[in-house]
Amino acid sequence: MPPRPYPQPQSGILTAGEHDDLLNPELYAAYVNRSNLGQEIRTMPRVDTTRVVTVKVNDRSGQPIPFADVVVTCSDGNSITMATQADGSVVFFPGLDRLSERITISARKAGRTIADARTVLVSGAAGGQTVGLTANHMAVKATKLDLMLVVDTTGSMGDEIRYLQSEMRSIIASITAKHRDLDIRIGFVFYRDLGDDYVTRTIAFTRDVGAAQGSLAQQYATGGGDYPEAMDQALIRAVGQDWRPDAVKSLLLVADAPPHDELFGRTWQAAEVARAKRIHITPVAASGVADKAEYAMRAMAAATQSRYLFLTDDSGVGNPHAPPAIDCYLVTKLDALVRRVIDSQISGRRIEPEDQEIIRSVGKYDAGKCILPADFKWQNG
Repeated sequence: MPPRPYPQPQSGILTAGEHDDLLNPELYAAYVNRSNLGQEIRTMPRVDTTRVVTVKVNDRSGQPIPFADVVVTCSDGNSITMATQADGSVVFFPGLDRLSERITISARKAGRTIADARTVLVSGAAGGQTVGLTANHMAVKATKLDLMLVVDTTGSMGDEIRYLQSEMRSIIASITAKHRDLDIRIGFVFYRDLGDDYVTRTIAFTRDVGAAQGSLAQQYATGGGDYPEAMDQALIRAVGQDWRPDAVKSLLLVADAPPHDELFGRTWQAAEVARAKRIHITPVAASGVADKAEYAMRAMAAATQSRYLFLTDDSGVGNPHAPPAIDCYLVTKLDALVRRVIDSQISGRRIEPEDQEIIRSVGKYDAGKCILPADFKWQNG
């Protein structure tokens, strides 16, 4: 039986930080080397953020063109196509995407070539490279948002699930109020584990915000029993929903545990599908997150041009939160942080917190980047 209902707490209680591993490639490489989890979880490929090819497509006035198909053709004739995000950019990983030393890059929109092809040599040195394409096509801002919340509702989430419900209701209300001209749809995948009363429970995308909030309010935490959960099945369900091709696509993964060891590969396959569909995977790591969960979540966030969010102890809610393996970040209220992240995904520009929103800071933070000490080495760790 579900637990007795309790009064919902107010939003604005939970606190969190965030980190963008694409903006901090040196630190991510050091984290991967230091953790050595890539050796233990061989089905979770290494996302090498130190060698990326970022393609930016702008119109002739310099405005970014969202949702343009960027085609990268290798010297053997094989190609990979990925679409730009709202900021007009798309990131390719030479190792992960198996790019040749010489590649040709072009851009299309609605099947029509909008930018002349460019031939580029992929750098083998540490550090990323950016390739700009100027399109003979006018930029049009995003007018649609598909927001999917994938939420672990096992018993270990019980200490935070009611607070998360309030936070998410506040976030949804704020986004719909701020972007009144935006066509917003909201969906959910709630998940537990094999042997529980359900493994996944899907609420399809809807424009009815009240109905979506009602679905969220009905959820409660129970089940689980062991540490890993059915994250793989939840992500498969989520990425398989009817995402609109002309919408900003945002998936919030709220969880405190990794998938089962033997299912990391299937979890990564779901993340690869999300990347191919241009879906941002934005993890929200709750209390209980340990090494494997953080490793998987950060890899998925980096691969899909998103950020890794994590709850902190500043709120005093829930079990102690393991400190993230991150060198610098700002702590703010969770609801405000998620709003900023989604606003950034919609607008195509990174939005920083106001000074009065900052509860505390860790390390030397500068607009999403950590200021590194002079003696830092790429292979540090």
